[in-house]
Amino acid sequence: MRFKRIAVIVLDSVGIGAMPDSADFGDEGTHTLGSIAASVPGFDLPRLREWGLAHIAPIHDWQGAGEPRAAYGKMAEASVGKDTMTGHWELAGLRIDVPFQTFPGGFPEELIVRFAELTGRPVLGNKPASGTEILEELGTEQLSTGAWIVYTSADSVLQIAAHEDVIPLEELYRGCEIARELTMDPRFAVGRVIARPFVGAPGAFVRSSGRHDYAVSPPEPTILDALSGAGYDVWSVGKIHDIFSGQGITRSMPTKSNEDGMVKTLQALGEPFRGLLFTNLVDFDSLYGHRRDPVGYAEALAAFDRTLPDLAAATDKDDLLIITADHGNDPTHTGTDHTREYVPLLAYSPALKRPGALGTRTTFADVAATIAHNFGVAGTGRGTSFLNELQ
Repeated sequence: MRFKRIAVIVLDSVGIGAMPDSADFGDEGTHTLGSIAASVPGFDLPRLREWGLAHIAPIHDWQGAGEPRAAYGKMAEASVGKDTMTGHWELAGLRIDVPFQTFPGGFPEELIVRFAELTGRPVLGNKPASGTEILEELGTEQLSTGAWIVYTSADSVLQIAAHEDVIPLEELYRGCEIARELTMDPRFAVGRVIARPFVGAPGAFVRSSGRHDYAVSPPEPTILDALSGAGYDVWSVGKIHDIFSGQGITRSMPTKSNEDGMVKTLQALGEPFRGLLFTNLVDFDSLYGHRRDPVGYAEALAAFDRTLPDLAAATDKDDLLIITADHGNDPTHTGTDHTREYVPLLAYSPALKRPGALGTRTTFADVAATIAHNFGVAGTGRGTSFLNELQ
């Protein structure tokens, strides 16, 4: 074993340029980081540039800051898709060849009628929508009728919103469990059912912190299962637990925001665990990418950039820190969907003497292969370890 601990931080949706097959997904020319840099005056990530971000791909007028502090590269997605679960599952060693279904016209009437019958409440919405806009449109009606607000997005999700004063969290969660059971039918299959509780008064509705994701389980064991099965710690921060349905995870730390996610990540690095820490920072995607807000996205990235000194200080010579993403979500692109992009790869440890280029990896599963190589556990058979390339 070379490193006693590996921390993987997923900057949700921070892509770094269109993949060769991006046109097949309607994403030709997309570049999440590059588009933000080109459209937001003065945008800069000086610490990430110092670590090697500007060496990975051309990003506006950024220049590399001398010899990078971290090994750097980018990874292509081998799976067919560009959604959250597919990206994370591939990082954990899988390859998904059948993409999850989306419902751009809303869910089939048969599904909605059955859901209403089983839950005893009517349904409002049933269409693609922004989470904030749907509350503005239907929140008041939900308060007066006690109906569910059901909506989807460009992602493979069925989201259920309910005011906590009208439908208690326990009932909302049970409704989501019923929806999850119904959507196991291949005709209605979605990657995730998401509880979206909200509070407040008309004109001032806000989402509360009770979000919960009900995901399908990974179709095969992942590197998380291999590690926990071998007695290693597998700690998750943010929505990682939900993405993997808890499979292979030994401790879960939910979060309320990127800031909260980084606080909990740093706290975890201050504890004596042995194994993997897996963090997802979702705000980049949910608050700014899908809402096509490059300014907000830039501010969120700058906030993460400011945490790098603390991350470096919390990383011992026996630790390896990997920063990457799960897909792109170019906030200047048309529509509201994720974008088919390469993702950045930065690998940092105080033990590295000559960090260098890791090149263009052919699959996100190289992360899982590297973790398996380091801890001496069986991998999933996918991906190529870059452990020996870390000098």
